[in-house]
Amino acid sequence: MNDTTSKNFWPIALSLAVLMAATRSHHFASITHLPDASWAVFFLAGFYLRPVWMFPALLALAAASDYVAIAWLGVSDFCVSPAYVFLLPAYGAMWLAGRWYLRHYRFRVSTLPLLALALLTGAAVCELLSSGGFYFFSGRFEETDFSGFGARLVKYFPHALEGIALYVTAAILVHVAFGMAKSTRSMEDHGRRAH
Repeated sequence: MNDTTSKNFWPIALSLAVLMAATRSHHFASITHLPDASWAVFFLAGFYLRPVWMFPALLALAAASDYVAIAWLGVSDFCVSPAYVFLLPAYGAMWLAGRWYLRHYRFRVSTLPLLALALLTGAAVCELLSSGGFYFFSGRFEETDFSGFGARLVKYFPHALEGIALYVTAAILVHVAFGMAKSTRSMEDHGRRAH
């Protein structure tokens, strides 16, 4: 992590919180709604935000957002079941994937394959825990088996990856813009000191 991350803690934390709260009630993109950013938010928070207390704070925000969406915005409560507890380790997988990538990160293109590895691994574990927990333990399905779960993975996991790709790509573009601006300022400062 670079110095700008610690200096920009609150703007990053607030941006991620607003993004998750604003998109949480819509799991898939439509003409009028962006896809749910929760998985990407937990990954980006794991990468950018050092304090461990941010993880439970984001969990609380996710639960509060779900409550508001169901109680006041007319969103269906179909996804709220005993399996809701599986979201804790599922989001933890994304958070830890962001933390893992942070340990290997350098401001170089050569770390992009590691970013892809962290995202795919975190997302796969997150999908298995969240969707698997819901499928097998929510009580919403009369019959459950591994072939039925496999069919649901094939149907829903690509949508989740699209959402993550959208938000993480946007974060990469912002990250690179800030990194290049910082590098330019540093070179200008160095040039002024040299004269």
